[in-house]
Amino acid sequence: MSKPKAKAAQTHQTGIYKSDSVRDVAESLGIANLSETVASSLASDVEYRIHQVIEEASRFMRHARRTTITTSDIDQALRVLNIEPLYGHNPHNPPVFRRALPFPNAANVGPVYFVEDEEIDFDRVLREEKITLPKGVSWTAHWLAVEGVQPLIPENPPAIPKDVDQEMTKSPPQANGAFPLTPPSESRSTVKKQQQQQQQLVKQVLSRELQLYYTRLTASLLPPTADSTKRTAALASLRNDAGLQALLPYLIRWVGEGVVTALKEGAQTEADGRSLEVLLDVVSAILENNTLFIEPYLHQLLPAILSTLLHSTLPPSHTTHLRTSAAQTLSRLLTQHSTTYPSLSPRIMKTLLVALISADKSKGTREGAIRGLVGIGKEAVRKGLVEGGGVKVVGSECTPGETGPLVDSVMTALNVLHPASDMPESLDATDDGDIVTIAQLQDVLGNFFAEKLHGDKGWALGILGSIKQQS
Repeated sequence: MSKPKAKAAQTHQTGIYKSDSVRDVAESLGIANLSETVASSLASDVEYRIHQVIEEASRFMRHARRTTITTSDIDQALRVLNIEPLYGHNPHNPPVFRRALPFPNAANVGPVYFVEDEEIDFDRVLREEKITLPKGVSWTAHWLAVEGVQPLIPENPPAIPKDVDQEMTKSPPQANGAFPLTPPSESRSTVKKQQQQQQQLVKQVLSRELQLYYTRLTASLLPPTADSTKRTAALASLRNDAGLQALLPYLIRWVGEGVVTALKEGAQTEADGRSLEVLLDVVSAILENNTLFIEPYLHQLLPAILSTLLHSTLPPSHTTHLRTSAAQTLSRLLTQHSTTYPSLSPRIMKTLLVALISADKSKGTREGAIRGLVGIGKEAVRKGLVEGGGVKVVGSECTPGETGPLVDSVMTALNVLHPASDMPESLDATDDGDIVTIAQLQDVLGNFFAEKLHGDKGWALGILGSIKQQS
């Protein structure tokens, strides 16, 4: 039995990876007195693993039509064997190994190879010219134009001088319903001033087709006595047609000028009322067109909508319809763009509250503010009429038994808080519970509108319950 053991030991000693190497590694790890059997077994296993890795690497070498194994082949072989690859070795710049000279004191030691380190001459490095590496490829964003104004930054093209092409700056003649004039080029002093502000107007040349479209569109919409069929077709075109983005600033300016023209006189006529209705339909159609990018022009649309909504005097036969349409348009605008501009809703709410509770406002302005709150929603009605005290302000200005658009608008707003009962039951002034309800109504809504709710007990209790839930 001793001879097979001796043969096995001799077999281990004939390998490439010696047991002395295993013993040196063990001593470096703090393992002393490692037996010869264990060292030989570990050396044999290490040699087997090395052969396995080299065999897998040679396969990658042959598939790559090469005759030399590279470090990438070794890395791929280690990955195939589910072993973490070795990092820090570049296959395109392999290290150079040199054979060390034999040691005179250790003649039995085999050949020793080492990686040759390059010797760097610091004097030569300091004398060489420094090469600055260029910046890598990157992407950045900049404004080409903001509201028709081109910022003077290196990324933008230079501004066009005034003397380059006078014909391009000419606008088509302006007649009734004609295309509006393009803003003229500034004088030299104005250009210098704008250059100091680092802003310059960007010229925009519209195609002849768009100019003709604009002329026929505006002629079909106004004056309101025009053919209703053409007006309907024009509004449908605004709602659905794509490719109108270039005309959008001109259309919005046309709407604003039309609203100012209709409201600037002291007493509005029926024609002014019909014009305002058409202009509100145009704004609504623009908002409904999903192909238009309208967000940069919201600050130009809001004055036209709010002016119609809060104007003190509107044509009597169109007052309710105009204020309701303006409130609905405002509600749609907030629904579409309040997420993009979080400050939009608070600003409009503040404007409506000021118009509602200020002491010097007319009844028409208060009515428009209430209808605007109704258009925005239930929460706006609660904050404006109840928490803001708008309903008490309106009630204090109304005489007992008064009716009219202002009172109707408040009742509509209360109906938004809670709908009226189908079968109303009056409050009993002799009942203790109803007395408490009447007192609460007077405290929340004031005497005038509390009296309006005496005939519907369920409606009154529903409004009080809605207010308590929200608060």
